[in-house]
Amino acid sequence: MAQTHDHEIVSIYPFTEDEVEKLMSNSNECVLMWATKDGWPVGVTHAFVYKDGKIWLTFAEHRHRAAAIRRDNRVSVNVSSGGYPKGASDDLPTGAITFKGRGEFFDDDTTKEWFYRALSKKLNPNSKEGEEFFYNLLDSPLRVILAITPEKRIMYNGGLARRHMEGTIEEKDLGERKSGDKERMNAERAKRGLAPR
Repeated sequence: MAQTHDHEIVSIYPFTEDEVEKLMSNSNECVLMWATKDGWPVGVTHAFVYKDGKIWLTFAEHRHRAAAIRRDNRVSVNVSSGGYPKGASDDLPTGAITFKGRGEFFDDDTTKEWFYRALSKKLNPNSKEGEEFFYNLLDSPLRVILAITPEKRIMYNGGLARRHMEGTIEEKDLGERKSGDKERMNAERAKRGLAPR
C-alpha cells in the first residue's frame, strides 16, 4: 500500500480501549499538570494507579499543588510508554495520552489503605520487602490522595503511527481526523498560502 502519512496530522493515531488499559496499567509514571494562582502551567512527575477509569496519585498536603487544585480542580495528566519499567514486554502499546479532567481529594483511611497497597505493589512487583518499605513511607499524616476523573483524552499511538508510515496498515485502521487536523490546520495553511489537506 502506498504511504499516505502526513507528519502534520496526528489525531488519526488513537489507542483502542484495550491499549489504553495496557498503557495505564503498565506505565509507572505520569505528569500531573495544573495552573498556579497567576496562571502559570506547572507539571510534576508522579507514580500513579489507574483504577475504575480514574488516575490516583498522592503528595503531601502542604505542597503548592494541593492549594492550587483545591482552588481550581481542572488538571491534566500525561502518561507515556516512557514510564514502563525496565524489562517491560515489547508487546505493550507505545505512545502517550494526555487526560483533561477534574481532581478530587481523599484522606480517609479506607482509600489510603487500598491506594497505598496498590501503589506499593505496582512499584515493587517482585519484592515484598520493597512493597512494605514503600507502603510505610506513604503512610504519613500529611499525605493526601488525588483522584482525577478524565473528561477528554488526547492520544498518540506510536505503534499505529509507525505502521502507517511503513505502509503496513489500511486507511480504515486509522482513527477519525479531529478538528485540529482539519479546520485549524487548513486555516493555518491558508494563511501561509498553502493548499489544504
